[in-house]
Amino acid sequence: MRDGIDLKRIMITVWLCTFPAMFFGMWNAGWQANTAIDAGYASMGGWREAILMTLASGHDPSSLWANFVLGATYFLPIYLVTFVVGGFWEVLFAIKRGHEVNEGFFVTSVLFALILPATIPLWQVALGITFGVVIGKEIFGGTGKNFLNPALTGRAFLYFAYPAQISGDAVWVAADGYTGATPLACFPRKYGRNDEYL
Repeated sequence: MRDGIDLKRIMITVWLCTFPAMFFGMWNAGWQANTAIDAGYASMGGWREAILMTLASGHDPSSLWANFVLGATYFLPIYLVTFVVGGFWEVLFAIKRGHEVNEGFFVTSVLFALILPATIPLWQVALGITFGVVIGKEIFGGTGKNFLNPALTGRAFLYFAYPAQISGDAVWVAADGYTGATPLACFPRKYGRNDEYL
């Protein structure tokens, strides 16, 4: 059997399949922020606070909508910068080479936005996606000719160029969902150090 599937249709399908991860990522970022604010570990102000108070009931970690709205205020600016800057490079190379823009960038833009910390400066987002698209993809000839994933190439560049914003103290640390000894550490206390259980 033959099907009319092509690269365009596959990429649009993959892009649509990233939506659940994108929505969960927005909810999780909002839940982490609302949990930290509710516990008194962090405070918030500015435009994110204004949007949250306008569209939701405030900092309520048990509210699905409040978590989603607050998470969207972190994710959507990163995604917008990724889409605009990366799209610029895709269009520029497509014009220069005389071919159409590939839909694969939709997937790259979502993946790149999802693997970045929620509090990364937007200029670093622009720099990372520029490096990923130009060096990781277009320099080798574009879709199908590159051997590097543009999203991961941009992330690796940011990791080595700006390690403090990616993995240092500046990264927003998630609030603990459960704190305590690991189950393996609790095992000997409950059952003793008997080898028959191991």
